[in-house]
Amino acid sequence: MIEILLLLLVILMTGLHRKTSARVTLLEKELEAVKADLLARQPVSAATPMATPATVPAAAAAVTTEMAVEEPPAQAEPVPEAVPAAPAALPEERIAASTTAEEAPAPAVARAPTPAKPKTKENLESYLGARWPVWVGGVALAFGGIFLVRASIEAGLLGPGARLVLACLFGLVLMAGGEIVRRRAMPQISDRFSNAMIPGALTAAGAVTLLGAIYAAHGVYGFIGATPAFVLLALVSFATLGLSLLHGQALAGLGLLASLLTPALVASEQPNPNALFTFLCLTWVAVNAASRFRRWTIVPMLANIGIGLWAIAYTFGAAEFDPMPSTLTLIVMIAGTGFFWPGAAYGTDRVAKSGWSGLLGRQPLAITLSVAIMSVLPALAMLVADTVTGIDPYFASAAVIAALAALGASRAYTVWPAMIAACGSVLVIAVVALMLLDTYVPQPVGNEPLPVVTYATEIAISLLLGAVFTLLGFAFLKRFRRAEPEFSMVWSVLMSGVPVALATISFLNFGNLGRDWTHGLYGVGLGLVLLAGAEWLFRERDETSDGRIDWAANFFIAGSFAGFTFALHALTNGIVTTILLSVLGFAYVLGMRARPWPALPWMMAAAILMVFGRIAWEPTLIGQNSLGTTPFFNALLPGYGIPTLLAIVTAYLLKGSSDFRIRNLMQALASLAALMTVAVLVRHAMNGGVLDDRVPTLGEQSIYTLLTVGFSGILMTLDLKSPSPVFRWGSMIAGVLATINVLSLHVFALNPYFSGENTGAWPFLNLLLLGYLLPGLAYALVAYYARGRRPTPYVVMLALAGAVLGFLWATLSVRRFWQGENIADWKGFIAAETYTYSVVWLLIGVALLAIGSKLDAKSLRLASAALVLVAVVKVFLVDMSNLEGILRALSFIGLGAVLIGIGLFYQRILVNKSGEPAAVDSQEPAS
Repeated sequence: MIEILLLLLVILMTGLHRKTSARVTLLEKELEAVKADLLARQPVSAATPMATPATVPAAAAAVTTEMAVEEPPAQAEPVPEAVPAAPAALPEERIAASTTAEEAPAPAVARAPTPAKPKTKENLESYLGARWPVWVGGVALAFGGIFLVRASIEAGLLGPGARLVLACLFGLVLMAGGEIVRRRAMPQISDRFSNAMIPGALTAAGAVTLLGAIYAAHGVYGFIGATPAFVLLALVSFATLGLSLLHGQALAGLGLLASLLTPALVASEQPNPNALFTFLCLTWVAVNAASRFRRWTIVPMLANIGIGLWAIAYTFGAAEFDPMPSTLTLIVMIAGTGFFWPGAAYGTDRVAKSGWSGLLGRQPLAITLSVAIMSVLPALAMLVADTVTGIDPYFASAAVIAALAALGASRAYTVWPAMIAACGSVLVIAVVALMLLDTYVPQPVGNEPLPVVTYATEIAISLLLGAVFTLLGFAFLKRFRRAEPEFSMVWSVLMSGVPVALATISFLNFGNLGRDWTHGLYGVGLGLVLLAGAEWLFRERDETSDGRIDWAANFFIAGSFAGFTFALHALTNGIVTTILLSVLGFAYVLGMRARPWPALPWMMAAAILMVFGRIAWEPTLIGQNSLGTTPFFNALLPGYGIPTLLAIVTAYLLKGSSDFRIRNLMQALASLAALMTVAVLVRHAMNGGVLDDRVPTLGEQSIYTLLTVGFSGILMTLDLKSPSPVFRWGSMIAGVLATINVLSLHVFALNPYFSGENTGAWPFLNLLLLGYLLPGLAYALVAYYARGRRPTPYVVMLALAGAVLGFLWATLSVRRFWQGENIADWKGFIAAETYTYSVVWLLIGVALLAIGSKLDAKSLRLASAALVLVAVVKVFLVDMSNLEGILRALSFIGLGAVLIGIGLFYQRILVNKSGEPAAVDSQEPAS
């Protein structure tokens, strides 16, 4: 039943195709007639632009436009009336007119470029009549061959051999029919229906039939052995690839699929990986040869994916994995991509887009991405194979990555292979390092010496692979530096970043962490090479300077600094590394005297940031056990002080720099380093030589507050002498941070009233002086200094913070006077103490009012009013209920007197401000 339905479908599709073909032939005849009529209506003068009649169809109008010759409007002549001419004389008249126009002494006529023919939009009839019949018909013929074999088997009409012979003959007939139809097909059909060509469908159906028959002869009936079957399948696959040159890319994909499936279909008791990957190499070469001739990009991408999947399958499926065959195949794929297809010829007729978007999307993107990904994945798979024979898989993976990096440096469109190779190299070294962590090292028994484990191979491959990236980067920059500025930036980063990354992983996992001369000298050599490269690039830039920043050369300087920094970590430890990092950065700053390279001062900023990182990792720099207890004069002084001093000197040297970014950054880093150095030395001194995470005391925190407030004042002074946004904003940020500490720590968390901390035996020189009065005075001085120089809200904030600290000092001092050294809240209050609070608060209010009036500081006057209001509330709510006798009376009398005095004081202030003359108390005596 199925066979009958398929036969009816084929007949129906054939009829539809014949009908469509007849209509296409009729349309072509009509088009020729329109062309002939158009030629008959053409004017005699060839210099006159031809007008397209309104009645001419769109196709004829397009042809007329292509044949017309355009001239400037000044040379145009009026178009004569169309006069019917004898058809026989038309060619001679056209020739004569053309000759006359060429010989006439007229201005040069510029022929307009031929417009591209618009792609015809197909309708539903075109799809149903011209495409679907071909596609479905090809599939139907392939199924017909298969069902023919099946029907003969079920009916028992023919033996297996005869059925296979008939199937092969059927396949050959289909392929021959495809060739016959191709030779008789019209060129217009080939151009319009290139992906639905009948010859290609017939050839594909024939190839599938032949492949099925050969596989059945081997796998089902056993008529032929593995070798003949493999050879026959390969021949059919290669023949299909060859015929794809005539029938299109779809047939090439079928041939590629057949070639990739052939080794899987033909099993062998003794598999030969060399033969397998030789066949895969030949397949890849054949596919790319056809693709190079026809400029295909999809089939090569599929071929790359197939090669990569076969390499991964062999890695995990082989009983004994030999990396050599798959490695060589991957290298052939990479080299063929760079030198064969796409190779150097691709893109010569294309205009590449500029900018980063054009670089990352540069064609042939499908080929470059596939070859990069399908090289890195097998390279990683080799490292985790179970049973390995032959060469070291680490070396094989590194060879594949190096070949891929070479591809990335050989062409202008291989940015993705270059970046993926860089990522792959880091992954390869990291995977090897992780695998070695799980390696069991036998422990010594008794007095046996410790086993010596060396990683000479891993170190050598890691460092050499990094050197390969550096050499390839130089090669790329020499060829493409001016033509590919964005890609040159990529390579300038890769050629310095990849070696440092690989060397760092190698040093941390395989090197001697105490002092490793191999890795250290490698870092020194890398730094010197990149410095020489920077000199080369800047010298070339000076010869052809266009005013733009040479990012590649500046990245070379950063790479050299990274190399020297790696060498310092490999050759030194602890505080020495920290100090030498700042010295190294300062050396780059001094290099500005010899070379005006923009990136040099930025290396000092990078060095200070690294010093901050090392301090965050180990604040003691040499270990807590090695840190002395002597205040200030210990290892912290040079460890923190030398980088800070060099940062300050650098900021001073850069004060006149035209690059405001590095100038501001170094000023900020120097300021922060100075504050941090003093704070760490203070903490070390206040905690008995111990640096840990314990909560600071009020005295220690008070010193930090004083440092922060003073730091704000210093930055403000520097800003006044040398205006800078770093100093301006840094001073205000420091003031805000100090205020936050005051509100959170001084007022609540570390307040002796809540914490119960002892205030000391001395009446005035005690903890309250250090914790409240001195910071309050510091706030007052900075607020006074900031008046008119900083925003008013900031000044008010400083003044209020100082007033709060002063108020707390006075209040807590009163409590200490009555309660003793310990002023904790659990002691409660006594009557005299409560009365004293009212007196002191009123006095402070009056003092603030006087100072505010003297300085014309409205904020202080408002603080005075607030404090007096608090005192009034306390007297009426607290003193009235808690005090008795004379103390209660004195409290209210004192309050009333102070309030009346304040009122009188304010009346005089307001009268003086209004400018009115004082009233006369008595009249003059009469004369």
